[in-house]
Amino acid sequence: MTRSEKIEALAADPAFATLGRSLTVYYGDLAHENRMAALYARFVRPGDLAFDIGSHVGDRIGAFRRLGARVVALEPQPLCFRALRALYGDDANVALVDAACGAREGAISLRVNSANPTVTTASQDFVAAADGARGWEGQTWDATHDVRMTTLDALFAAHGAPAFAKIDVEGFEADVLAGLSRPLPALSFEFTTIQRDVAYRCLERLSALGNYRFDLSLGESHALAGEWISHQDMAALIAGLPHDANSGDVYCVLET
Repeated sequence: MTRSEKIEALAADPAFATLGRSLTVYYGDLAHENRMAALYARFVRPGDLAFDIGSHVGDRIGAFRRLGARVVALEPQPLCFRALRALYGDDANVALVDAACGAREGAISLRVNSANPTVTTASQDFVAAADGARGWEGQTWDATHDVRMTTLDALFAAHGAPAFAKIDVEGFEADVLAGLSRPLPALSFEFTTIQRDVAYRCLERLSALGNYRFDLSLGESHALAGEWISHQDMAALIAGLPHDANSGDVYCVLET
């Protein structure tokens, strides 16, 4: 069965109904896939190792594999992990890890958004920030689920150091970076305008680890602003974004 056929089968399966929107949005849009591949090709070469921290339904896994990279993909949500196994479980170059990522190894409780699993989070502060925020109306975190938590350092020990790591964990990004004790060549982390403080903490953590420069991609544009800037300038840029910018990814490269 081809990857497209697997995606169609998942989308048609009632057991995966809450992932239907994500499967539609993140797969099957050729322009979206091409933009994503062009962006990640700046950081990932054939044979490189890439980490996908917060895989959700795995479109970034697909992008990294199209570039010839090996992938370690983390996803703690059981339904999402089942989808990843169906899509990528037969790929020897993809290691699927059923865990969250944070500052320490152990366990953590997820706040689950059953109707919209893409915003399930390990961060209570994220849930609090979304409460009453414009653009987040109707989002409800209606359940909890205890999961295993690992760290970036532990993943390095088990799988090796990646050339690139994508971190998208709904307000838990600074906690993920707190479990990192050495710099990576390149990475990205998501931010939201309801929690700009998380982005500031990420910038400070990375700057403590190494001489990083930063660029910005808003939403799902997969287009960088075009200038690599300091962490202070990136913090100011994020502070000046309008609320309706909603979210984006900060790309980080280590200068030697």
